[in-house]
Amino acid sequence: MFDVIIAGCGPAGAMLAAELRLHDVRVLVLERETEPVSSVRIVGLHIRSLEVMAMRGLLENLFERGRKRPAGAYFAGIDKPAPEGLDSAYAYLLGIPQPVIVRLLEEHAIGLGAEVRRGCAVAGFEQDYDGVTVELADGERLRSRYLVGCDGARSTVRKLLGVGFPGEPSRNDTLMGEMEAGVPPEEIAARVAEIRETEKRFVFGPAGAETYRVVVPAAGISAEPPALEDFRQELHAVVGTDFGVHSPRWLSRFGDATRLAERYRVGRVLLAGDAAHIHPPTGGQGLNLGVQDAFNLGWKLAAQIRGWAPDTLLDTYQAERHPVAAEVLENTRAQMELSSTEPGPQAVRKLLTELMDFDVVNRYLLEKTTAIGIRYDLGEGPDLLGRRLPDIAVKQGSLYGLLHRGRGLLLDRTEKLTVGGWSNRVDYLADPTAALAVPGVLLRPDGHVAWIGDDQRDLDDHLGRWFGESRWFGESVSD
Repeated sequence: MFDVIIAGCGPAGAMLAAELRLHDVRVLVLERETEPVSSVRIVGLHIRSLEVMAMRGLLENLFERGRKRPAGAYFAGIDKPAPEGLDSAYAYLLGIPQPVIVRLLEEHAIGLGAEVRRGCAVAGFEQDYDGVTVELADGERLRSRYLVGCDGARSTVRKLLGVGFPGEPSRNDTLMGEMEAGVPPEEIAARVAEIRETEKRFVFGPAGAETYRVVVPAAGISAEPPALEDFRQELHAVVGTDFGVHSPRWLSRFGDATRLAERYRVGRVLLAGDAAHIHPPTGGQGLNLGVQDAFNLGWKLAAQIRGWAPDTLLDTYQAERHPVAAEVLENTRAQMELSSTEPGPQAVRKLLTELMDFDVVNRYLLEKTTAIGIRYDLGEGPDLLGRRLPDIAVKQGSLYGLLHRGRGLLLDRTEKLTVGGWSNRVDYLADPTAALAVPGVLLRPDGHVAWIGDDQRDLDDHLGRWFGESRWFGESVSD
């Protein structure tokens, strides 16, 4: 019997498997596809996702295979530089092929002890008081304590669970791909600049040596994946020429369907990633949102399985992540409206472009799209409560370097606090030199601030709220 079966080995599924394995949870990942996706679509890891990877020691491997880009022009493609002094050590975008992210996260999960089976699709399941019986397409039946659907927008798990997926169907299709062109770069640049004056959904820009990234509105193209001839047809319709495109690296089509699952959990079955929410890729938030779902859920589900979770801990997954996804859907709806060629949306876009010259507006929109502006509702308290703590300087060098094991952390500038009987779940660092404006903070395993202060009794109450009952195993102190 497994502790958790995960349907889907995309970024969210692989990340969740790794997070669970940090707590010795027995994990099986079932992936429908027999081979990893071979298309080399480039995606961007935003600031918060880079922080997530840093907290688990994964950044160096990603840096070797990605390319850093300025952290700007996220919102509706409005070309503004990032505001100065962003509160993060990772204030940039990392462009990286999506298959590389998936492979690295899968290898990370397997290295921690997760089992991944390819060519295995969930066909049905039944849950009861003790667990979930999962039936595969070949008739095999597996038993697990929990099932998590990370199986994408057409999630079988969500459909079988009977969870509603309200929202809007796709109204506007778009082709996206990478290919070579047969005309000089300066000719392309001049024509693209002219077209983008009105058609904000159109992109034809360099993506590497002799390769261009192409995004073009599509009318009536339903093939998935599309053919190169479809791109030629739509380029002629939008631009008046196809630029002699040839030798495609990968081709895809996406719509602007926008939907959010009504619930993220029904009993012992949960949803994460695209199985829980879909939206247009405007702003590049989709993959990031799914990875961050997994990062929020992993330690909570592990706590439930390991037997120390407070009664309401697992419920905080939906309470925290559902509103975040709802906000992402809202801002992508807004961005899609701003890409319209109609006079009204174009006038609003012009006004917003002017407003983004104000630092406070530019900063607000960037923090929203990169997820560093998230504040979970953890009750009344200072503004830092519920927010993620940046990778501040501590005497051991890097704060995030202390979070690789996926445990909580008490950072104590007073040197008088203690984690006491929670030392098997929460690490402790006494550091009066820490670059922190408060006496002490309790960090959850996902790096969000769960408590601020210097009162031991108040701290104990919050340790119990997030990490269960106190157990005296002997305190471990990080020097």
